[in-house]
Amino acid sequence: MAKPQKRYVCQSCGSVSHRWQGQCDDCSAWNTLVEEAGAVVTPFQAKHNLQGGGRTIELIGLNSDVTLPDRLPFGIAELDRALGGGLVAGSATLIGGDPGIGKSTLLLQAAAGLARAGHDVAYVSGEEAADQVRLRAQRLGLGDAPVRLAAATSTRDILTTLGAGTPPRLLVIDSIQTMHSDLIEGAPGTVSQVRASAQELIRFAKERGTAVILVGHVTKDGTIAGPRVLEHMVDTVLAFEGERSHQYRILRSLKNRFGGTDEIGVFAMAGAGLAEVSNPSALFLTQRDEGVTGATVFPALEGTRPVLVEIQALVVRLASGATPRRAVVGWDSGRLAMILAVLEARCGLSFSTCEVYLNVAGGYRVQDPAADLAVAAALISALSERPVPADAVAFGEIALSGELRPVAHAPLRLKEAAKLGFERALVPASAAPDKAMRSTSFRTLGQFVDHLLGRG
Repeated sequence: MAKPQKRYVCQSCGSVSHRWQGQCDDCSAWNTLVEEAGAVVTPFQAKHNLQGGGRTIELIGLNSDVTLPDRLPFGIAELDRALGGGLVAGSATLIGGDPGIGKSTLLLQAAAGLARAGHDVAYVSGEEAADQVRLRAQRLGLGDAPVRLAAATSTRDILTTLGAGTPPRLLVIDSIQTMHSDLIEGAPGTVSQVRASAQELIRFAKERGTAVILVGHVTKDGTIAGPRVLEHMVDTVLAFEGERSHQYRILRSLKNRFGGTDEIGVFAMAGAGLAEVSNPSALFLTQRDEGVTGATVFPALEGTRPVLVEIQALVVRLASGATPRRAVVGWDSGRLAMILAVLEARCGLSFSTCEVYLNVAGGYRVQDPAADLAVAAALISALSERPVPADAVAFGEIALSGELRPVAHAPLRLKEAAKLGFERALVPASAAPDKAMRSTSFRTLGQFVDHLLGRG
C-alpha cells in the first residue's frame, strides 16, 4: 500500500522541504515550516511516465491572426492608465498595498463606476461586514450604485452563487488572504489556502469571462504576502504605494500580460475618496521664491509620463571626527555612495568628514538612473552652499569614470519642464538640444562641478 509523503511548506515564501527545520533555507524565516500532506506515490506512478495516453493538442504558429482583447475601462483615467487601458474579460488582477492606503476605497469607486455604466459587478468582502462596506459607499457618495455586495470567505459558496446565473463582468475579492477552500486543510491565509482559493477564482474567470480583482495583503517589507506563485498565477499585479501621512497615492504596474509595466496612476486622498491627479508634478515641487541650497529639480520618467520631482540634500560637517552618517529617503543608498565616491575621486570634493542626508520631496521614490546628475547637483549645492538656479532642471547618468552618459527620452523630459515654467536644463553633452529650453551640456562631471561652483 502506498504511503503518503509528508512535506513541510514555508508560510512565508512557499518553498517545500521534506523534513522540518527551524529556519527556511530559501527565505531564512524562522518557525514558518508547516506540515502538509503530500501526494501519494504508487509503484505504477514510479514506473510509468507521461509520454503517452493523453490527448493531442493543437500547435499554432506565432504568425496566426489574433484579435486584440477588448478593454473594459473604469472611467477612472489613472486606474485605466496603470492597467494599460482597462480590464480584459477573463483576466485576473492582483492589487497589493499597505493597510489603510486606499485599496478598498479605490476598488469600491471603480466597481461603482462600472455598475452605474450598466455592467454587472459583484463585490465580496472577507474582512468587513456588508454593512461596513455599505456605510463606506454612502460616505463616498456611491450608495446608489447597483453593486451586488456580499460578505463571505468560502470560495465554494462564492463560486456556487455566481455560477448559478449570468456571471458578472467584474468580481472583486477583498481579500484573497481571507478566502477558504474546503478542498485543502489549513486556516485562511496559509500558503496552501491562498494558492488553492486563487486557483479556483482564476479558473472561474477564464471559463466564464469574468474579470477578477484580488486584493492582497503585504508584509512588513512591502511585498505582497503569501506564496510568490500567486503573482505568477494572475495576469496583472498592481502595487499601491505611498505613505498614509501623505496626500498622494501611486498605483504602479509590476506585471501586465496585456500591456506595459512602465505606467503609473497618481491619486490624491480627499474627503470623497481617491481623486485623480492629472498633473502629478505639482505634488512633488515646492514653490521657491528664492534660491535654496541643496535642492534641484529632476524630470523623472514613469512610462510615457514625465514627473518633475525635487531632490533635496543636506551636508553637515562634523568637527568631532565621528563616523559620518548617510541617510537616503526615496532613492537607492548604494547609488548615493557611488555618486559620493565619484565626486571625491574625480572632482576633488570631500564628503568624508560630512554627514549626508538625501530626500526626494513628497515621499516619491525615484528609480530612474537619470537622477544621478540631479543628485550630484544637490550634493554640490549643499556642500558649497551655492544654490542651483531655480529655473533649471538637471538629468543624466554618471559613470564611474566621471563621464556623463545620455538618458532616454530627453526631449520628453525637457518638454514637460518647459511646460511648468523652467527655462534652463543641465544635461550631458550627448543629449539632443531642445528649442523649448536653453540647454547647458557637459561632457564630464568635473565640468559640471566647475559650472556650479563658478570656476569658469
